[in-house]
Amino acid sequence: MRNIALKLMYNGTAYHGWQVQKNAVSVCETIEKALEKITGERVHLTGCGRTDAGVHAERYIANFRTESRIPLDRLPFAINTHTPEDIAVWEALEVAEDFNAIGSCIKKEYTYRIYNSQFKNPFYVNRAYFYPKKLDEAFLNRAAGMFVGTHDFAAVRSVGTVTKSTVRTIYYCDVARRGELLELKVCANGFLYNMVRAITGTVLYAAEGKFAPEEIPSILEGGDRTAAGPTAPPGGLYLTKLWYEDERLND
Repeated sequence: MRNIALKLMYNGTAYHGWQVQKNAVSVCETIEKALEKITGERVHLTGCGRTDAGVHAERYIANFRTESRIPLDRLPFAINTHTPEDIAVWEALEVAEDFNAIGSCIKKEYTYRIYNSQFKNPFYVNRAYFYPKKLDEAFLNRAAGMFVGTHDFAAVRSVGTVTKSTVRTIYYCDVARRGELLELKVCANGFLYNMVRAITGTVLYAAEGKFAPEEIPSILEGGDRTAAGPTAPPGGLYLTKLWYEDERLND
């Protein structure tokens, strides 16, 4: 029995997130069906995390166990033959028996993209959040920096999944501009449901003058979801980086 990790990416627009759903198409189910055709086995795929409906991944790791002896270098091509164009596997690696894509993940980076222009751009539909009012990236960066550290992030999560604790550690949270595209990058040891999208909405609320960046720590301390900003739309969110002890999975 081999334990195989896949490096992949996907555009999440057409999917109801990563996780298998009873009545909706998911990324996981789509790849599992492809693997079943290739291996002749019922395959259970474990992903590095749940991405919500419409959220994308530029970097994603998933693992599965199989008796199939298909060569690793042929596996990505075989999978890509049986999946739509919005999902792509680019490498397969044999990993340790105890490797688990989500349990073995040390930290993750998400990037939220905002298209900050006076006029909408059809090429960013479902790919970035269109925000026409001029934003000051230095101000946004100041607000984003208030989330760094170990905190209870209950104020920036949506109810939907059960978790033992809402305490997480954010290693960096910053905003940079590339032309008309703003990118908010957040790296943490774990994320709550809709946490990055709620952080983005809170940073934008600060930019709109709803509260000062320096008030964000007290909002986190209060733990009241209604005191923070709204949940930004899913299309602007990307999983962009992952860290594992097995360094082969980190590029």
